[in-house]
Amino acid sequence: MTDASATRDLAINIPEARLEPNAINVTQDTVIGMATSAPAGTVAATLATLAAATAYGSGPILLLTAIPMLIIANAYRRLNQWNASCGATFEWVGRTINPYLGFLTGWVMVIGYIITTVAEVVVLGPSVLTVFGADPSNTWANIWVDTGLCMVMLIIATIGIRLTARTQIVMAAVEYSILVGLSIAGLIFVLTHHPGTYAITKGWFSLNGIDGKGSVVSALLISVYIYSGYDGTIYVNEEVKHWRINPGRAAIWATLLLTVIYTLAQVGLQGTVSPARLQANAASALIYAAQAVGGAGWGKAMALAIALSVTAATGTGIVLAARIMYGMAAWQVLPVTLSRIWRRFSTPGPASILAGVLIIAITWAYMLTASATSVFSNVVAVAGLLFTIFYIMTVLALVACYRRRIFTTPWDLVSIGLLPVAALVFLGWVLVRSLQAAPRGQVWSVVAIVAAGLVMMAVARFGLRSAYFQVRRESDTASPARHAFRR
Repeated sequence: MTDASATRDLAINIPEARLEPNAINVTQDTVIGMATSAPAGTVAATLATLAAATAYGSGPILLLTAIPMLIIANAYRRLNQWNASCGATFEWVGRTINPYLGFLTGWVMVIGYIITTVAEVVVLGPSVLTVFGADPSNTWANIWVDTGLCMVMLIIATIGIRLTARTQIVMAAVEYSILVGLSIAGLIFVLTHHPGTYAITKGWFSLNGIDGKGSVVSALLISVYIYSGYDGTIYVNEEVKHWRINPGRAAIWATLLLTVIYTLAQVGLQGTVSPARLQANAASALIYAAQAVGGAGWGKAMALAIALSVTAATGTGIVLAARIMYGMAAWQVLPVTLSRIWRRFSTPGPASILAGVLIIAITWAYMLTASATSVFSNVVAVAGLLFTIFYIMTVLALVACYRRRIFTTPWDLVSIGLLPVAALVFLGWVLVRSLQAAPRGQVWSVVAIVAAGLVMMAVARFGLRSAYFQVRRESDTASPARHAFRR
């Protein structure tokens, strides 16, 4: 496939309308990527868990994980320069390695984003109820708060990417101010040896934590999950100004900013109370830490930050999952209805509605069948595994795409050869060791997701008769195939 006519010969679905070009700038795109990672919501879900897994050596673990994340962000940047499509890794893997593997990658991407969004949504209810002084343990109150949030963000997502981006900027300004401000206050609180705090020792600066009691493997999986979502800048690439350049830049900027925020928040707040109290309040650790530093008022401020974070992540989760589904449906590997663009709003309306409904349905299922704590641990672990899988596939696609250029210059050898392979080995090791250490239920969850993907792939290949499975292997030396509805 080397031109639009070849694309049409493969019978790719061409929507009558398209996503709105040049709708958002690189700053807005960066915020979308950061919002997808949901800093305050993610810290709320993992503060106590990461502190326990690392034996308080969370700072070095987060900094170590940032290195492969930056390498992968650069892989997204380079691949987006080659072919800017909201299908992203789904399309890149399919066209540079194998379309069957590409489909499975796309399936994992969609499920990963939906599960991650659910993991954030279930944090919202207790935070909102805390702000208004209601009982945060009331199951049905949590369910209705979560459902209302999803409905509001679904409406915003379907109205348009411009409104989504503006909403994200406003929420981010408040959320990051609260989270960063209280993290700095917490660090000062600990450094001044305030009564009840857990003092910083040299173990805090070790990968194995205090007395070598940290589990590096468990900590790395949690850390990979914490960073996951920065790649959200890529899936709106068709709507970003300078669409081949800015989405990749935004991914790198988002990763750098998240590294600062996460490291500061974890190190600044994990020692504000004793380890026993932190673990005893694991489900609301971030709010509990904020209350320890500044009282009930600051606790409510942090609850507001969490609520804004989860709200933002829910909005981007719907937007990004919808665009991945839209990109896959454009190749007819998903029902063609999901590739339709609502002309009035220039958004993939059917895909957005499906994403929102799935998030609400899964949230109800989790909230009615498990406690909040078990929801956090199970969903976080599964989401981390899924993101690790498609990050690995992104790196493989980069190497496959630029395989003919790896040995052309020393810089190419390093940037598209050695560093990506190092990141690949790192993430592969994390994935294997994590699967070995994971509870049987989590492993079978991943197996079930992949098995369902195989069934869907058979439907796409033999039921929908998608031409995607006939694409020829490409590299950067060939002219990128352009869909007729792309710019």
